[in-house]
Amino acid sequence: MKNNTALPLSVLAVAATTFAVVTTEMLPVGLLTSLSSGLGVSDGTAGLTVTLPGVVAALAALLLPVAVRSADRRTVLCTLTALLAAANLLSALAPSFGVLLAARVLVGVCIGGVWAIAAGIGVRLVREEAAGRATTVIFSGIAVASVLGVPAGTFLGELAGWRWAFVAMGGFAIAVAGLLAAVLPKLPSSEAVRLGAFPGLLRTGPLRAALLVVLLLVTGHFAAYTYVRPVLERVPDLGAGLISGLLLAYGVAGIAGNFVGGAFAARDPRRALLAISAGLGAVVLLMGPAGGSLLASVTLLIAWGLTYGGVSVSTQQWVMAAAPGAREAASALFAGVFNAAIALGALTGGLVADSRGVSDVLWLGGGLAVLALLVVAASGTRKGRSPHSGARPRRRTEKRTEKQDVVSP
Repeated sequence: MKNNTALPLSVLAVAATTFAVVTTEMLPVGLLTSLSSGLGVSDGTAGLTVTLPGVVAALAALLLPVAVRSADRRTVLCTLTALLAAANLLSALAPSFGVLLAARVLVGVCIGGVWAIAAGIGVRLVREEAAGRATTVIFSGIAVASVLGVPAGTFLGELAGWRWAFVAMGGFAIAVAGLLAAVLPKLPSSEAVRLGAFPGLLRTGPLRAALLVVLLLVTGHFAAYTYVRPVLERVPDLGAGLISGLLLAYGVAGIAGNFVGGAFAARDPRRALLAISAGLGAVVLLMGPAGGSLLASVTLLIAWGLTYGGVSVSTQQWVMAAAPGAREAASALFAGVFNAAIALGALTGGLVADSRGVSDVLWLGGGLAVLALLVVAASGTRKGRSPHSGARPRRRTEKRTEKQDVVSP
């Protein structure tokens, strides 16, 4: 762990865990048609397999850290990943839609619990100077799941049936749980998270601003991106095959954006989010007017992936800087708000698309990104300093504590 250039295997193992939970969360999106026909429900009803885990995850992110209190975080992560494997296997064997929904509730518990711990665990696995890079790698599991995990699951579902896609994810989660047990160091709880800690944290101005930015950006993104395919279908000369390729390009751009945004945010998360919010707002708002041009639509879609790719890691860095003395509780709030925003974005996007049309969803998504930009800009004027600078007075004490956390298995 003393190597300053290479990250330890433990960081990659946690990244594999985030990849597993995000792939499992989004897997029904690519299997929706075969899943609904196989279990005899409508496509709309089958969509509950995505909505329900998001709602449960938002609650689990807040409650699970309280429930496990002083338990070793290695044990908690291994247990949650093993539970994820069991939930996938139960999904594969589900004889009815009700049983599948019960399995997806378990998935929601795993998603919320994993993110509440994994989002802020990078700083405990490496030295302080590598903490930003470790967090970026852990968050890369989100983008890689979109580019590789979900498409691979969809392909397997088309090839062998939707149940086998869940079997494959169950097997992968078992392997990841074993890897975590083998390479993670012991991670005794650094803080006993209590429900009463959350109201106190929410009285912290910089943290409130960071969570509000998360809510605005993620809600806006999912409201708009959920309907990106019908938006692209309006572009002249853009066939279905090309749309699939463009969505893949979007995902690759998202991976790049994760690392670019992470590097920027490690130095100054507020400035990173100023650039991301401005870029995301501009790109989404321009997608509608650019619909008559193939070149403009392609360019904007890739720029969308690049800018949104940095949202998760940049907002997490800001949250950590805003609450340096309560990282796990702040990460729990972050994960709860993030997952609630996903569900809220899909819901509001659907309502706007049904009542006003798909084009207006872009105005909603872009408008929320602009509001996020205003919140980030306003946060820098409070007391004359950013959340990032506000975290510095405690840096020496934190450094000593974090080094003590880096121990051998």
